[in-house]
Amino acid sequence: MITDKIETLLANKGYDADALREELENAEVEIVILAKSNRREPIPQDRENYRWRNLVERLFNKLNDWRRIATRYDKTKNFNLGFVSLVAVLQWILFVHET
Repeated sequence: MITDKIETLLANKGYDADALREELENAEVEIVILAKSNRREPIPQDRENYRWRNLVERLFNKLNDWRRIATRYDKTKNFNLGFVSLVAVLQWILFVHET
């Protein structure tokens, strides 16, 4: 079953804000954000879930290797999404044939 609800938010320390955390808790979204080191009350974090963020980050880095995506030449959402999809498929094909 496909739903439009976000189940989990993976983000880095830059998104560690009480207001954001409160809004996500109200929306019943699992929060996977490491607490900043200067936080007075440290928030426990599931490190296993946080490791998935690394995979997402590496995908974005590979997408940015394509100049057209990194500089956002395509001004419309449909053209941009189409090219991102094309590059994602190309990356996937390289990964599949590598393993």
